[in-house]
Amino acid sequence: MKEQEPIQDNIQTGVEEEFNMNGTENQDPNRVEEPEVSAEEVQETGSVGQAELDQLRAEAEDHKQRLLRTQADFDNFRRRTVKEKEELGKYASSKLIVELLPVIDNFERALGTVSENADVSSYAKGVEMIFRQFEGVLKAEGLTPMESVGTPFNPEFHQAIMQVESDEYEEGIVVEEVQKGYLLKDKVLRPAMVKVSG
Repeated sequence: MKEQEPIQDNIQTGVEEEFNMNGTENQDPNRVEEPEVSAEEVQETGSVGQAELDQLRAEAEDHKQRLLRTQADFDNFRRRTVKEKEELGKYASSKLIVELLPVIDNFERALGTVSENADVSSYAKGVEMIFRQFEGVLKAEGLTPMESVGTPFNPEFHQAIMQVESDEYEEGIVVEEVQKGYLLKDKVLRPAMVKVSG
């Protein structure tokens, strides 16, 4: 009785023969074949890459020029701003001075009439009018006098120069204002010098 060949061996042999017929027996099964590229395609790809590179270089140069222009504009703006701030600080009081010039004019007129006119009452009235004008200019700028007498002592608004006994006021109350204090809008411009009850 003839011994049968194993079926697995026959299948393996058939597959190997088919590979041998196709001429692929020497190839690595893990190898990935690269597509063949002609010399013309290489040359064409190279020219496309060069064109793209030139375009990127042009864009980079354009961005560089824009950056330089922006930096120059910023430098000019900064110099202009510094100059404007210096001028503003130098002439900040010009508006107030212009408004005070008529007060000076009126003072000169009043002083010019002293020798001509011996009437003290009219002279005093003229000076009072000038004072009211001067006070109005300062009030328009936000200057207001403090009302200190009769109020509790507050170190933020008052500077105590003396403590006195008082029957009229309780302890810690401002009884007398030696020098008037002023507020500029909501800020203490000058604290009031006061006497406080002890």
